[in-house]
Amino acid sequence: MSKQSKRREALVYHAKPTPGKIKVVPTKKYASQRDLSLAYSPGVAEPCLEIDRDKENVYKYTTKGNLVAVISNGTAVLGLGNIGPEASKPVMEGKGLLFKIFADIDVFDIEVDTENVDEFIETVKNIAPTFGGINLEDIKAPEAFEIERRLKEELDIPVMHDDQHGTAIISAAALINALELAEKNIEDVKIVVSGAGAAAISCTRLYQSCGAKRENIVMLDSKGVIRSDRDNLTSQKAEFATNRKIDTLDEAMINADVFVGLSMADIVTPDMLKAMAANPIVFAMANPNPEIAYQLALDTRDDIIMATGRSDHPNQVNNVLGFPFIFRGALDVRATKINEAMKMAAVKALSKLAKEPVPEQVNIAYGETRLTFGRDYIIPKPFDPRLIAEVPPAVAKAAMESGVAKEPIEDWEKYQNSLLERLGSDNKLVRLLLNRAKTNPKKVVFAEADQLDVLKAAQIVYEEGVAIPILLGRSETIVALMQEIEFDADVLIIDPKSDEELERKNKYADSYWKRHERNGVTKYSARKIMRERNYFAAMMVNEGDADALISGYSRSYPSVVKPMLELIGMSKGVSRIATTNVMMTQRGPMFLSDTAININPSAKDLTKIAQMTSNAAKMFGIEPVMAMVSYSNFGSSENETAEKVRDSVEYLHRTYPDMIVDGELQADFALNSEMLQATFPFSKLAGRKVNTLIFPNLESANITYKLLKELNKAESIGPIMMGLRRPAHILQLDASVDEIVNMTAIAVIDAQEREKRKLKK
Repeated sequence: MSKQSKRREALVYHAKPTPGKIKVVPTKKYASQRDLSLAYSPGVAEPCLEIDRDKENVYKYTTKGNLVAVISNGTAVLGLGNIGPEASKPVMEGKGLLFKIFADIDVFDIEVDTENVDEFIETVKNIAPTFGGINLEDIKAPEAFEIERRLKEELDIPVMHDDQHGTAIISAAALINALELAEKNIEDVKIVVSGAGAAAISCTRLYQSCGAKRENIVMLDSKGVIRSDRDNLTSQKAEFATNRKIDTLDEAMINADVFVGLSMADIVTPDMLKAMAANPIVFAMANPNPEIAYQLALDTRDDIIMATGRSDHPNQVNNVLGFPFIFRGALDVRATKINEAMKMAAVKALSKLAKEPVPEQVNIAYGETRLTFGRDYIIPKPFDPRLIAEVPPAVAKAAMESGVAKEPIEDWEKYQNSLLERLGSDNKLVRLLLNRAKTNPKKVVFAEADQLDVLKAAQIVYEEGVAIPILLGRSETIVALMQEIEFDADVLIIDPKSDEELERKNKYADSYWKRHERNGVTKYSARKIMRERNYFAAMMVNEGDADALISGYSRSYPSVVKPMLELIGMSKGVSRIATTNVMMTQRGPMFLSDTAININPSAKDLTKIAQMTSNAAKMFGIEPVMAMVSYSNFGSSENETAEKVRDSVEYLHRTYPDMIVDGELQADFALNSEMLQATFPFSKLAGRKVNTLIFPNLESANITYKLLKELNKAESIGPIMMGLRRPAHILQLDASVDEIVNMTAIAVIDAQEREKRKLKK
């Protein structure tokens, strides 16, 4: 993608369809006049009076307890520098988005128009009653140190400057684990810190709290080594000034055990790495390009333990591992501050988590057979669902033990369960899918690439490294559209109707004819049918010229399914294909089957659909908990529709006793675990969170998923084809660009899984 194209995409993302990235959503009913009178006058007077009697009641009657202010004056924004408060607002909104999706914390972003320390502090103090916590962001040093120090002293709510402490906490956890692998003691290691800004100072202080000795630390700024005989040092730099007679990074790196980079790209050379001690630990965290390129470092030292700030390398030091969960724990015990004990608790929780068995969902997301504690895995991955259940409780316990918690937690199991429930309200699964596809992108045929939205999706998956697109359609149309959207990649474009593809068409036609010559297919008809893009695309996959295909954007579902069944066929042992849709709901991902193929499946068909859906869920790293739904509950109706569901469940219970499935059940009982437990405690689903619904017919499944999609704006992935011999996935008519991108990721993962199974044989 050209620089101009990237710029335009970023601007459109922030401007359309609504400017900005966050909004305020009501949490109470407001439909009737009665609702409004309770929300505002006269009903609102009652909580006001209660809060007036006891200010702590503000946590009971308002959002204060789950509301954090992300506050900046725009003096040190990312790599952009001092760009001012207005220009910093997109970054602050982005931070708010991360708070919400990772820890379900609400945020107001506040941009303050002053560089005066006293004015900034006074502003924050004056608005502090609104919030349960303050996240300071992108404020330049040394002012940031003074601002945070004074606010922590003068406010009774948690205050944290994430630029300082976020990187410190994550890198400290990584350092503890790296030292264990290197078989070194933190008290003995020599540490070189490149950079002397807020993050570098905070990191070094925290390393000292972990046991590092000050005399073993050398810090450098843009002028070189910070020595005690240098003039005009800030108090923070003076704190780490060395008495050693060295001036340069080259000299500092001799026999160093640890390098921590928070400075600029490419300042570390291979010779510097070679000068380090055995089993060197290098945290090159400059973004977007580290102090030394990852592969260059590995090529230089085969005993290195390396971390960066980048997501495309192992051991990413990413602040999102810290700040959402630290504030979550602090808010949940109503902590008056975030102290050293709480930060150290987060360090230890992250360090410990990296050593525990990794959930299959995380292995799948990162395309790993099995992530295990080692040189390439010293800190948890950002997509690890255990983070929210492990880090906040550790922080909350530390707050309680250090005496800063005003609302202690008594039932820890209940608290952890409530944290896990918060995971359901975002689209982590989509991020997991895209990330997994990127680990091993496959060749995907887009059978309708001369449609603008399809081509836009192909552009996105190409530029994001999700897939290698092959574009089918009218060549002149595709080329013109590519120029329009600035898609200037060197990708394969094929027009099945063009004579330029005669050799390939004849090859596919001959192969098709040989398979179907006794089914009324002539060589002439085979060559004619290869001019049709869906037949051509299917043959590309059959013949191994592509790994998967995407079609259906501009044609009816049945018309696209027909060539897939005819040319690709069903997998061995499969008697009927089916589809499932994954809906991103507030309770988490929900699998709905069968949404597109089987009009009125029999009990036997429903059994097969349930089995295929179970396998599909496991492909995503999700353990299926399946309800076979109907309009009746456990035999309350003798109608044949309910009876076939019942028969299917009986067969599954008898043949697959370990499968977590039950029915027939009405949808509300299936989704409301309390109702189900109270009324049908004997059910295999009692006490479980259902994540998969198997419907009795196509009508009910299709209507349900489209209602969820349109009324609740639930994102949909699918219909995902199940049971075909090769990866072929069919879009719904007029699918959105995002839906096409998501389906492409599914197609890539499908191809990856089949490749793995083939290699195992």
